[in-house]
Amino acid sequence: MIEKLPGAARAEALRALAGWTDVAGRDAIAKTFQFQDFNAAFAFMTRVALMAERMDHHPEWCNVWNRVEITLSTHDAGGVSERDLRLARFIERAAG
Repeated sequence: MIEKLPGAARAEALRALAGWTDVAGRDAIAKTFQFQDFNAAFAFMTRVALMAERMDHHPEWCNVWNRVEITLSTHDAGGVSERDLRLARFIERAAG
């Protein structure tokens, strides 16, 4: 079973993920990415979608033109887990 990260480990991991913040009112992290245009945003989403499918761990997200808002939480764990952190690190690389 996937376990939720305890407070100290979560806080430490968040410090290493520039721009990711806690979501008010729920156990999740989020970040907004901005790209040059819709094509760049959609290409980014495609890269993330392929990895999310391999991980069987899918983000909550919204795309409006060149902006992509992503929220991560592991529903099976009831909050942020190591899976979210792994996906967030991949997302950072994909956003490059």
